[in-house]
Amino acid sequence: MSAGYLEILRARHAARLLVGTLVGRLPNATAAIAIVLFVRAEGGSYSLAGALAAVYGVANAVGQPVLGRLVDLYGQPRVQLPAAIVSALGMAAFAFTGPDSLAAACVAVAVAGLFTPPLEGGLRALWPSVLRKEGQVHTAYAMDAVAQEVMFTVGPLLVTVCTSLWSARAALLVLNVIGVLGALSVVLSRPSRAWRSAPREAHWLGALRSPGLLALLGAFLFVGIALGSITVASVPYADDHGGDAVYGWLMAAIGLGALIGGTVYGARRWTGEPGRRLQVLVALLAVCYLPLLLMPGAVAMVLLTVVAGVFLAPAIACAFVLVDQHAPRGTVTEAFSWLVTTFTVGASVGTGVAGPVVEAGGALWGFAVPGVAGGVSLLVLLATGRVLAAPGGRGVVAASSENDPNRAVEPRFSTGDRA
Repeated sequence: MSAGYLEILRARHAARLLVGTLVGRLPNATAAIAIVLFVRAEGGSYSLAGALAAVYGVANAVGQPVLGRLVDLYGQPRVQLPAAIVSALGMAAFAFTGPDSLAAACVAVAVAGLFTPPLEGGLRALWPSVLRKEGQVHTAYAMDAVAQEVMFTVGPLLVTVCTSLWSARAALLVLNVIGVLGALSVVLSRPSRAWRSAPREAHWLGALRSPGLLALLGAFLFVGIALGSITVASVPYADDHGGDAVYGWLMAAIGLGALIGGTVYGARRWTGEPGRRLQVLVALLAVCYLPLLLMPGAVAMVLLTVVAGVFLAPAIACAFVLVDQHAPRGTVTEAFSWLVTTFTVGASVGTGVAGPVVEAGGALWGFAVPGVAGGVSLLVLLATGRVLAAPGGRGVVAASSENDPNRAVEPRFSTGDRA
């Protein structure tokens, strides 16, 4: 795997696109954590922190498929960079106005979420134009996965470091400036400027006309709920066991667990029906959330949180294979953006639900939410198994220059991307 990664990084534009995308996604990856810490620093309640994080997430969920479709229609530079700038301005407005004016805070975080650029889907569309060999494209997805989980491990720590050195307000501002610079690096690259989507059938539903994609989105709504609820439930636990530093480690532990799981999952070539494999992975994911209810000391809790994240990346990796099978032609960015949207909606619902749950029953009740959500996700997958296994989905995706990992059985396709 390491030799394959080095081969990819030596390809022209590859390292720039990977690093630029990761840096550009940093504000979105850390938004929920940064918002929660900022609201708490300003004296707001857990419910207010969860609600504002939920507003950001819902707005992000609305914006992602819209921006994804615009990218498919008009190209990446015309959409990605303006969106990144507007999103950063929205978060800056929130940082300066604070949560005291609820209406102003909601509008600011909504703008930040709505205009978050769909950089992750854009990167997956660019790989085939940068890497000419099919095997290299598959390895690039695995490398992307490992790099994404490094970001989700380091990102929460970066937020807490900025907060400790300066303030929670400074963390919001610094992260969003960095994000704009990352998006700028991507859209100024030659592959991004030259990329065009494959021809598509005009249809107002776009990628959502695929039943298999709809079934997958329904399941991952609840995976997102599980992850979002952990973000809020970990705050009162950390308050009782060491404060912001412990909270940062708990959030980083989820990413570390996903990094480990994604690396192991990507180390082998998977065959067989990905729908059935996804059912197993989500079942294991739900089971691994349950030990969080024990709430031991800080060190043990961090280790349990690592375990809770292990099956997240493999589940998402398997989901991306199914997205590729069921997405209609010419909707690659939009289809991946819908998965981002669904996951974000779920995470937002999770943060919104966990706030009142934590205030009513403490961290224990908050950590019960992810286990329940994971179980519901499994039930959705079991109920829609035939739809996801339908062979017709693969036929609606034609080989094209935008993103075509469908020409082979599932490759070494490991992605730790949080959708």
